Amino acid sequence: MRISTSQFYNSASTDYQRTFASLNKSREESSSGIRVRTAADDPVGAARLLQLEQQQNMLKQYSGNITNVRNALGSSESTLNAIGTILQRVNELAVGSGNAGFTDADRKANADELSALEEQLFSLMNSKDENGKYLFSGSKGDTQPYVRNSDGTYSYQGDQTQLKLQVGDMLSLAANETGYDAFEQALNTSRSQTRLTSPAVDDGRVGLSNGQVSGSVTYNDRFRSGEPYSIEFTSSTQFKILDAGGNDVTQEASQGGTFDPKGDNTTISFRGVDLRLKISLKPGDEANPDAAIAGHTFSLSSKPDSIAGTRSPGNSSSTQINGATITDQAAYNAAFPGGGAVLKFTSATDFELYAAPITDNSRPVSTGTLSGNTATAAGVRFDLSGAPNAGDSFAVKVDTHQNQNILNTISQFRAALGTPVDGDPVARQNFLASLDSAIGNINSASSQVSSSISAIGGRGQALDIQSETNEALDTENTKTQSSIREVDPATVMLRLQMQTNMLQASLQSYAKIAGLSLVNYI
Repeated sequence: MRISTSQFYNSASTDYQRTFASLNKSREESSSGIRVRTAADDPVGAARLLQLEQQQNMLKQYSGNITNVRNALGSSESTLNAIGTILQRVNELAVGSGNAGFTDADRKANADELSALEEQLFSLMNSKDENGKYLFSGSKGDTQPYVRNSDGTYSYQGDQTQLKLQVGDMLSLAANETGYDAFEQALNTSRSQTRLTSPAVDDGRVGLSNGQVSGSVTYNDRFRSGEPYSIEFTSSTQFKILDAGGNDVTQEASQGGTFDPKGDNTTISFRGVDLRLKISLKPGDEANPDAAIAGHTFSLSSKPDSIAGTRSPGNSSSTQINGATITDQAAYNAAFPGGGAVLKFTSATDFELYAAPITDNSRPVSTGTLSGNTATAAGVRFDLSGAPNAGDSFAVKVDTHQNQNILNTISQFRAALGTPVDGDPVARQNFLASLDSAIGNINSASSQVSSSISAIGGRGQALDIQSETNEALDTENTKTQSSIREVDPATVMLRLQMQTNMLQASLQSYAKIAGLSLVNYI
């Protein structure tokens, strides 16, 4: 095979350029320590580096989210701890107010201090973070969570939404604690009520408090299934209890339906409810106390739901809902939205009732037409102050008395402390019942706040663990990127020496072959 001179030169030049380029690349890798600069250097390695860089960017975002969540939870925790400290003092005042030696003036002094503590709680429950957002409003950071109503009660204006941030590939944690979770879920121990049914006019001989729920499980499982109950006193030492079906359930009451009429603080416990009993015999009753007490009958049941409505600020009329009454219990239980409703007027007389909040897919649960100034929907009658306009809407809230926020508990107890009791046995009996309610609800509120603090602590521990995991992943990510992108010094030096030798050999070979000619052999 013949090799022309031009072919030889072209081939030698190409080999030289290729070897020289490889040598330059190796020299560059040796000086910079970087092996992969572009995808052309290592397509597979470049793709892997891109994935690792994306993971590292996510880890940096997770780190920022962890910092934000930790700061937000720290603000909430410190505020809740301050609230817990105030609740301890409120509980001390409540327990102390039951001292038999206290006078009206002493209780009034406690009421004054309680008023100051109430204002402190109101302020703390409306705390803001460093960005000016309310801590306990849920997703409504610009809405004040608690407002004081015209009747002195307090309402929660926030929502139940927890704002979650992703802190790991498979973990998102809430950065806030809502007022609904921290304050609105405290169990209300004053969920039962009594009413004297016989005699028609109260003669003051038998006093029976509304009762306090001492066991929620028993109350929900046993008490609710048999209400309403009838408590009939058969003598000055005995009573009997009949459930809604007329069954005698007296044996489930404390001491099997017997009591000491001379007891100063007699308590009847029945199916998770504790009731205070006070027997006050009148002059002349001592001759036949059984006849004086027998026949006194009370009904005992859970408090019925309370319903209230407020006009929307955008209404074109000034019409208000003056009152709401359950007129059909079966229809109410079957259809009325328990989480709140919206009463919306489609014309001056026609209305629709929706479950709150209204969305694009909402459908009315009830419709109707005004009768005078009265609208009846899903078993509830709404009494309006005037004629509404088309487009007017009203927010309707339902109070099932299952829960009560601490502000309302303190407000009610403060009113009880301000009521004169000295020299009035009936007033004192009512005050003791209010005291029982206050102590029970304060303890319930304290437990709820403690639960929220514990939940924040649990999230804090999860953040610490996830932070350590993210740091470990980041370290491994950096190592892996380094192993792909950077060169091995020993390897590149060997390759550099080999390529240098190859280049030198190529030059020597080129010079030898270039010097060959037929003239040399003539």
